[in-house]
Amino acid sequence: MASGPVPLSVLDLAPLSSGSTAADALRNTIDLARHAERFGYARYWLAEHHLTPGVASAAPAVLIALVADATRTIRVGSGAVQTGHHTPLVIAEQFGTLAHIHPGRIDLGLGRSSVSRLIERATRSAVGPQPTGGCPAAGPAAGPSAGPSAGPSVVNGLFIPPAPRIMFDLDRLRRQLDLVGTRDDAADTYALQVGDIQAFIRGDYRTPDGLHLAAPTAEGADVELWILAASAGDSARTAGESGLALAANYHVVPSTVLETVAAYRAAFTPSETLRAPRVMVSADVVVADDDETARRLASGYGPWVASIRTGAGAIAYPTPAEAAAYPWTKQGRALVADRVDTQFVGSPATVVQKLRTLRDATGADELLITTITHDHTDRVRSYELLAGAWARLG
Repeated sequence: MASGPVPLSVLDLAPLSSGSTAADALRNTIDLARHAERFGYARYWLAEHHLTPGVASAAPAVLIALVADATRTIRVGSGAVQTGHHTPLVIAEQFGTLAHIHPGRIDLGLGRSSVSRLIERATRSAVGPQPTGGCPAAGPAAGPSAGPSAGPSVVNGLFIPPAPRIMFDLDRLRRQLDLVGTRDDAADTYALQVGDIQAFIRGDYRTPDGLHLAAPTAEGADVELWILAASAGDSARTAGESGLALAANYHVVPSTVLETVAAYRAAFTPSETLRAPRVMVSADVVVADDDETARRLASGYGPWVASIRTGAGAIAYPTPAEAAAYPWTKQGRALVADRVDTQFVGSPATVVQKLRTLRDATGADELLITTITHDHTDRVRSYELLAGAWARLG
């Protein structure tokens, strides 16, 4: 377990704020990356989200290229490329191309398509449609994405909330998959996909019948591979068994972060690139000069999460005034409670203490910070305040 300050990194969704455009969001991402480099963050990761009104990071490889060109030293990568939407060859070629132009700076964070997993899980489930508690109804094809857990707990000071029960409109999700594209070959497991990406980068890929195929833009690329995981399932096990680094997801699925990390460590097998487990843990953070200001800046988070969990995709991030006018119900608040209650909001001292608890409880070697506020200047300031306070830990 780390005893001193571990490195901080950035996860950016290129969020759209209400009243802004995608062009604004993309320019803000490049600006924030420059600031993050100056503030001393270790890496800058971009997410992959499609058909989402409030998010502009739909083409991570393209955005990574723009950010890498706009910065000089900070590592830049994906958090994460969704393997369910791309072939291993395409992923390897895209990130190999980036790494050849920016050697020593490119990270390839790999994730699975959450939409396709939701559909698969709900289709297998015998549980029928349930009310969404005052939020827009999920249609008749809805199914559960997560069942309720036993209840909240505190482990080594870290709050672990119960998993919520979330209902999605499966017809809408299937339409999204039709547009984005998905790979549904049952024999093409996640572990095989990760292994194929590694083989293309090493230059020793062979087809199942033994044919060697070379991908020159991928071969020999100086790419650092990470696996992103939100549960103790395939992703965490694949990361461990492959000897790769793990990014565990506390900011989206806080209820399972400890099991995710434990499963990874239990499965870990040393590799040529990593001799011991390496864990990064994500956290959603808003920092301001004082707790009250930070809470006001973070007030849009609940409505924003509610828009995701009711199936429409993230809305444009609301202003504090718009958030104050949101028509909450008791059931609606319960739908987002796990996310809101695990968001680290406050002054630098307040947030640093919470991040130290997260670090100690998970044994994280690095923390991945994601921050959304309506105004870009407040988001930049949040990262600046956090970096300064974290550095002062010595």
